[in-house]
Amino acid sequence: MRAVVQRVTQSKVTVDGKITGKIGAGLMVLLGVAPQDTSGDVDYMAEKILNLRIFQDEEGKMNKSLLDIDGELLVVSQFTLYGDCRKGRRPSFTNAAPPDHANKLYEEFIEKCKSMGVKNVQSGVFGAHMHVSIENDGPVTLLIDSEKQF
Repeated sequence: MRAVVQRVTQSKVTVDGKITGKIGAGLMVLLGVAPQDTSGDVDYMAEKILNLRIFQDEEGKMNKSLLDIDGELLVVSQFTLYGDCRKGRRPSFTNAAPPDHANKLYEEFIEKCKSMGVKNVQSGVFGAHMHVSIENDGPVTLLIDSEKQF
């Protein structure tokens, strides 16, 4: 499982001109799923992302997590995180999970984040063409991989 995690002041996702998810200060997570991913990967990613100390404390240091600041979370599925661009000019997406498996773990990730105490968890629409608006704060952008490849 892979994620692009961005600290945001606000973010939203729209499908067919309708807002499907909108948050204020918190994290915007683009989430990709691989065929071999399991619930264990979901647990690892939720624990890692929600506890990342990337929000400023009273001294201006990045010492607080999303849970510490009672921040909001927007999660958008993005199979293109498994795009392989090493050969040719057209990315290959064979490393991305099939839609049924990916959607199951995407939904499980959202529910896991809610159960861990994030009060406002919003999401995109799995498999839809989406427009994502991100107001990155910092900017702070991190890449996380449950196989710890980076």
